[in-house]
Amino acid sequence: MNTRRSSAASSAAPSALLGDIRALIEAARKRAASTVNSELTMLYWRIGQRIHTQVLDGRRGAYGKEVLPTLAAQLVKEYGNSFAEQNLRRMVQFAATFPDEQILVSLIRELSWTHFIALIPLKDPLQRDYYAQMASVERWSVRTLRERIDSMLYERTALSQKPGETIAQELATMRDAQRMSPALVMRDPYILDFLGLRDTWQEGDLEAAIIREMESFLLELGAGFSFVARQKRIQIDGEDFHLDLLFYNRKLRRLVAVELKVGEFKAAFKGQMELYLRWLDKHEREPEEASPLGIILCTGKKREQIELLELDKSGIHVAEYLTALPPRGVLVERLQQATQRAQLQIEQRKIDNE
Repeated sequence: MNTRRSSAASSAAPSALLGDIRALIEAARKRAASTVNSELTMLYWRIGQRIHTQVLDGRRGAYGKEVLPTLAAQLVKEYGNSFAEQNLRRMVQFAATFPDEQILVSLIRELSWTHFIALIPLKDPLQRDYYAQMASVERWSVRTLRERIDSMLYERTALSQKPGETIAQELATMRDAQRMSPALVMRDPYILDFLGLRDTWQEGDLEAAIIREMESFLLELGAGFSFVARQKRIQIDGEDFHLDLLFYNRKLRRLVAVELKVGEFKAAFKGQMELYLRWLDKHEREPEEASPLGIILCTGKKREQIELLELDKSGIHVAEYLTALPPRGVLVERLQQATQRAQLQIEQRKIDNE
């Protein structure tokens, strides 16, 4: 009997020991990976800052455009594709977007380089700081961070209703004390009156709000539209652009790019859409699909305007309106309604704040 107990204990002991050692190894690996990530992210920031201040800044901008490709070619040769020209440009954007080294050091303990890539396109500093701090404190994965941005989490928090100085102070408190106030996490259901927003808008929110309504409208219409991306990142000559909406239409068997412009139609809008369509045609279109289609929605003061554009060998041109798409009149009417509702709520916000 004692022999059996001794044998069982002997077999259990190595098993438990093995489990303990595995846990130690895994923990060490995670710490090592975290350290490597922090070092790499800090390296990218320092490279971006150095290029920005010594090569691209001020009167040396023209010189920078010439030297950057040469610099990238040499670095790729010595250190690999991580230092290709488009990546160097992203490092410059990174340093310009996060200029405070002390704040950055606190963030890179929890956020990876890919987290920062998701944050760079956000133009509002308070909005960007909110997502950065929340991702750090809550330890969001990159996927979760992107989902929170797409769902406009910041705009739906009570925090977004406060003045800018108050928002900045709340975020500073969270960064320093790693503590969240109720305003950072409470979400008012009445803020969802219109596309998840209400009287918290600034003028720049108008475009985003209308885009979300048009997205919902096209998907609910049942005209063969499938959602692909919002703010689709497109890289052209080393620069990042963001297409408002990208759909795939099963009936047309082609990608459909949608851009909203607050204002009257301008010729430059057509040129920008041509760049997007050519990029999509080269990088995203499958062999069996037709060339991508572009829709520009313009919310002018006098009238709403819809432009339908497509590519052919000679360039971009105004396309015939396709029967598989929602009727032009319906699209114009819905765009007008979305614009009016958004503008009314912005005006109401101004009245309430007086």
